[in-house]
Order: sequence, then C-alpha cells, then structure tokens
Amino acid sequence: MSIASKITEINANLPGTTRLVAVSKFHPAPAIQEAYDAGQRIFGESKVQELVEKQDLLPKDIEWHFIGHLQTNKVKYIIPFISFIHSADTVKLLEVINKQAEKQRRIINCLLEIHIAREDTKYGFTIEEARSLFEKNTLGKFENVCIRGFMGMASLTDDMRKIRTEFRTLSAFFNEIKEKYAPWFDTLSMGMTDDYKIAIEEGSTLIRIGSYIFGNRGND
Repeated sequence: MSIASKITEINANLPGTTRLVAVSKFHPAPAIQEAYDAGQRIFGESKVQELVEKQDLLPKDIEWHFIGHLQTNKVKYIIPFISFIHSADTVKLLEVINKQAEKQRRIINCLLEIHIAREDTKYGFTIEEARSLFEKNTLGKFENVCIRGFMGMASLTDDMRKIRTEFRTLSAFFNEIKEKYAPWFDTLSMGMTDDYKIAIEEGSTLIRIGSYIFGNRGND
C-alpha cells in the first residue's frame, strides 16, 4: 500500500474523538508531501534540526507536533511555528518554553509526559509528581504555556494486557485531573503503530503512527 492509501485507511477507521499524528521523523520531505496530499495535516517529529529543515520546505498549514525528548537549549528554534509539544517532561523545560513563547508572543500547547512504562529509558513525570504540580498550582505561573493534557508511552512488550493496564492508568489519571483541576483538558496522546487500537479503546485522542505509514528508516 502507498503512503496515501495507509493515511486514508487509518483516518477512515478512527472514531470522531481521535486524531492521527503521522510520525514523519527520519523520513524525507517528499514522503511527508505524499501524506499531506492525501489529506493528512498533523505530523510528528522528534529532532529539532530535522523539524526546522522540513518546516521550511513543506506547506505552511501543517500542524507540527514535537514528540521526542526536547533539550532546553533547542526550544527557541521551534517555538515560532510549533503547534504542540507532547514531551514536556520537567518543570525546567516548561519554564524555557514559556520564556521563549513570551518572546514570540505565542501560547504553546503542551502535554505533560507521564512515565507509565516500567522502563528506565522513558522520560516523564511520575503520576505522583504530576498530581503535585496541579495540587500546588505549580503550572499556573506559565502564562504562555497551555497544558492540554498528557502523553504516555506503554512498555515495549508483547503483553497486551500490560499495555492496556498502563494506558488505562493514564486515562484514569487524565480524567481525575480534568475533573479536579483542569476542566479544559482535551488531549490524551497515547498509542503507536503496535498498540494504537488498544489506546483508542482506553480513551486516546491522539495516536502517533510512523512505521506503518512510512516504513522503517533510520531509528524509526
């Protein structure tokens, strides 16, 4: 199947509450253009330099999502155009995003990355740490950042029950914070190529699919 066919297939089967982020990291601009021509508008990148280069080459109405680990010294390069940052994993990073967004007179949509996998290689706040941020209103000082919800990655495992449990845990936490502290919450980013169907069943509103659409390339 072509890239366009896969984009059409996935979007045709998504519930109305869920959107597709086509993860285009490590893939060239022509491949992204093909997906764009098929109607896809949301693309996810994880390397700042690569994202900046692609943004300059591709249509300006693309909604770019940064989904990888973001270093504070590189924030300034994407703030002028980024639509969503999925991977806000420290208060320090949020401080830098807020500072750079203020300079650009923008409000940046962000998701707190929550560590739900039982793997040390994943980044993110623990649920307890994130809950404390809302209890203490730590995030209230960031006037140029809008926390829209959470992002989480399940463990790298073939145990679908474990994956479902991790997604369900994050979804329950999302609903807890939405009810108690953040009624504007509307975005729960979880689910990738191998587990997105489970993620949708557990409440995901954004799924991040790369290898199924574009094929494997580099570190994809």
